[in-house]
Amino acid sequence: MTTASSSARHQHAANRRLLRARDAMDRAFAEPLDIAALAAIAHVSEAHFIRTFRAAFGETPHRYLQRRRIERAMALLRDGHSVTDAAMTVGFSSLGTFSRTFRDIIGVSPSQFRSSALGEPARAVPTCYVMRVARPVDRAISEKRAVEEGD
Repeated sequence: MTTASSSARHQHAANRRLLRARDAMDRAFAEPLDIAALAAIAHVSEAHFIRTFRAAFGETPHRYLQRRRIERAMALLRDGHSVTDAAMTVGFSSLGTFSRTFRDIIGVSPSQFRSSALGEPARAVPTCYVMRVARPVDRAISEKRAVEEGD
C-alpha cells in the first residue's frame, strides 16, 4: 500500500463523514444548529469540523444551514404562506433575523419575494431548471471574490 493511496482513502472517509453531517443538517434544518453534535457525526473536533466543512463546501456550517433554511422558506412563500409562518417553520426564532438573512442571501425582503412570487402566473418550466435558477447565491461570498479578483 502506498502512502498516496492511504492518504486518498483517508480523505475519502473524511469526506463521507462530512457528507453525513451535512445530510443531518438537511434533515433537521428547522432545529437549532449544534456544532458539537455535527462534529461528533463527522468524528472530529468542533473547530476542525468548521474548518474542514468550509474547505469542502465553500461555506461555514452556520451559513450552509441559513442558506438551506432560506431555500425552504422561499418555497413556502411561493406557496402563499405568511412571512412569519415561513420564518418559524424553517427554524428562525426571530422575524428580524429571518428578514435580514433573507435579504442578505436573496437580495430582496421576504415580503417583496412573496409578492412577486404570488403575482406571477405558473409556467410550465422543468423543475430542475427552476431549482437551479431559484437557488440563492451567497452575495457576500460573491462580492468578496470579486474584490479579491480585482486586486
